[in-house]
Amino acid sequence: MSTRRSFVASSLAVAAVPLATRAQSATPAADLLPEIVIDLSGEPDNLTPALSYSTRDWSVMHSIYDSLVDFAPDGQILPQAAEVFESDDAITFRVRLRAGMIFHDGSPVTTAAITRNVEHIKSADSQISDLYQVITEVRQIDDLNAEIVCVEPSPWLPSQLVVWGVLLPEGFTDESLASAPIGSGPYILESWEQGSAITLVRNPDYHLGSPKGDPLAERVTYRFVPEAATRVADLTTGLAHLIDAVPKDQLGAVADGGNVAVSSPVLATAFIRIATDAAPFDEPRVCQAVNHAVDVQAIADALVSTEAKRLASVFPDARGLGFDASLSPFAYDPEKAKELLAEAGYADGFVTEAQITATSRTDVLEAVAEQLAAVGIKVNIVTSELATFNQDWSNTDAPALRYASWRPMYDPFTFVNLLVNSEGYLSRYSNPTADELIRSAAIEPATESRDAIYQELGRTLQDQPGFIYLWNLVTNVGVSSQIEGWSPRGDDYVLALRRTQ
Repeated sequence: MSTRRSFVASSLAVAAVPLATRAQSATPAADLLPEIVIDLSGEPDNLTPALSYSTRDWSVMHSIYDSLVDFAPDGQILPQAAEVFESDDAITFRVRLRAGMIFHDGSPVTTAAITRNVEHIKSADSQISDLYQVITEVRQIDDLNAEIVCVEPSPWLPSQLVVWGVLLPEGFTDESLASAPIGSGPYILESWEQGSAITLVRNPDYHLGSPKGDPLAERVTYRFVPEAATRVADLTTGLAHLIDAVPKDQLGAVADGGNVAVSSPVLATAFIRIATDAAPFDEPRVCQAVNHAVDVQAIADALVSTEAKRLASVFPDARGLGFDASLSPFAYDPEKAKELLAEAGYADGFVTEAQITATSRTDVLEAVAEQLAAVGIKVNIVTSELATFNQDWSNTDAPALRYASWRPMYDPFTFVNLLVNSEGYLSRYSNPTADELIRSAAIEPATESRDAIYQELGRTLQDQPGFIYLWNLVTNVGVSSQIEGWSPRGDDYVLALRRTQ
């Protein structure tokens, strides 16, 4: 029996999954609501696939596009637009597309759409372009069959294709990707009112039984509502049917309004990134000290969820590679923190800055800052718009600390290569031992060996921390009693779909 780990991590043999044909495409009218309104905590920053980096980007993007493969609820990789996706060596991936698929403009989906995606990602000024450079060729055998050929074993590639490997139509432009995307997914873009809402309509040609799920409504409107209390009020009054990012202290109000409060762990990690290329964080004892200074579990219990558990490293739980149950988190020990600071030459503490996005939980970072102040570290909080925040990852003039999260973490390849690898696009961390472990895991086709390598990386990241390790993420969502069959995804996309697999 294949476990999530053996299936997703190596992704060497994804069995053919029979999917519905276009003859089964029409969703039963009785199961469809006329419209669903989804309140998101913020507007997507970009719908261009190569430039989409957040769950609110991906929630809309994956409503419009289909990828070759998708994550199942348990984290396994399933064929999506592909009917077959398999490899014997993690170098050559064989793909057979489902027959009869069409883009929203009526043009046929062929293997040329795979080539277009690869070329788009590789040529873009994107945080993830380097990941696609391992692909040397897309061999288009015919309209439905292709081979994705890599320069070396790349067992991590399928998990990247889930997120960014969307099929693109002929004739797309940078402008059309950004403002008028055409995909082959379950919904079609109808309008985008900047700063207010995006409206989608159901794709009548979308197949039933997709691993992604079947449409819930004829029309879906994503509204951008940054205030949590307003989102909860919208759900209570019926103005919205799904709302994301419900604070823990407002889950009761969701239930009191006759709706359903859903709190579900997602395979994601929350952290405060430490820039170890800048003093005083270039001293490992300072990085250990800030981990000891914060009562992470108390903050999680009070502000996030009792399902959120303090992490020993960046790997959130046993569903993903790298998690080591035997590795204990840093103990909350302010006196130990003070000792380490004194040993490092900072007995009197220091002043630093921490960056956060405008839509993130400022109360969480304020709680961390308060506890750091108790050991002599004064933290000034800098709030940025998400686009600016994402541009500042490797900016040496940006604050040394930044509160962030990363999802999905089924396969940690992207995270560690971008944020931990000394040459990573988003990295301000350098550790030759970590670099070697990351490189070894990237080309190791055996799942158990990759898992062991990432566990060793977790131990390395405790010895020389590049983060204040916080908790596994828990998504809190409010769902209208009118909606049946919806459930949260492990990657935290908010899609107006009902999963049937």
